[in-house]
Amino acid sequence: MLKLILLGILSGAFFSSTFVINEMMRVQGGHWLWSASLRYLFMIVFLSIVVLASGGIRQMAGVLRLFADHWRFWMVSGGIGFGAFYALVCFAADFSPGWVIAATWQFTIVASLFALLLFGRSFPRRVWFFSLIIFIGVVMVNLAEADGFDLRKLLMGGIPVIIASFCYPLGNQLVWEASNGNNGRLPKIASPFLHNPFNKVLLMSLGSLPLWAVLVVFIHPAAPSVSQVMNTALVALFSGLIATTIFLFARNRAENSSELAGVDATQSSEVVFALLGGMLFLHTPLPGMLPVLGIVLIMFGLILFVRYQKM
Repeated sequence: MLKLILLGILSGAFFSSTFVINEMMRVQGGHWLWSASLRYLFMIVFLSIVVLASGGIRQMAGVLRLFADHWRFWMVSGGIGFGAFYALVCFAADFSPGWVIAATWQFTIVASLFALLLFGRSFPRRVWFFSLIIFIGVVMVNLAEADGFDLRKLLMGGIPVIIASFCYPLGNQLVWEASNGNNGRLPKIASPFLHNPFNKVLLMSLGSLPLWAVLVVFIHPAAPSVSQVMNTALVALFSGLIATTIFLFARNRAENSSELAGVDATQSSEVVFALLGGMLFLHTPLPGMLPVLGIVLIMFGLILFVRYQKM
């Protein structure tokens, strides 16, 4: 159990690089759209290498065929679950420190409930109580960071991340419903390729490309610098590939619901690592008492959530 927890915390450290490096690119003057879109271009490159290395040309051809057969679905699920999600997170990085975005992002576990409700799922009352604890913590962190309740900073830094926290589980749930459910409004994609999480991430990454193209055409940002290109590659490598691999490995090694819940709970460590990374690389000041209490509430709610949701 201890080994799994340590692996989960290690994956949280790599996941937190997203928030720290995005803030670093903002400080250096990089446009948020390149921070978002270039990550997924690199993700496609890295994931293609993984798929080719693990399954060869045959697996890669099968994944591309699956995308071509249902391209509209992958554009919707990938555009929402990856495109809209990460565009909003990177946009918010222009207004809030990385650790605040990391803390707000933990609201995704609450947003996941609403995504599931859309497809007819229900939950015990205690889950909503745990969700309320997380929400209160998120509000406390954002209010404390908003410099005297600066409405603009709240709207630009906090609200986009909360919306993103709904986009991510919704996009992923669409894929689950298409491959496992019986929803008449979605295509039935019963493919063995979807049993491999890397194939699934690659398909959704490909589906997000049209959204990135549209945003680049309409926003027309200045060309990215070499450092921004390199930093987005690091985010794709650290968060998109290494962190995901470690986290999925730890979950797959879990032998019971308690161990699985423990691994899931370690992802709250992203907040701490994002704060430490900001302090180390960006000289982020220590937060005051209110945001610290908010972080404690978020972590407490997450631990309660995964502990009792898995029982």
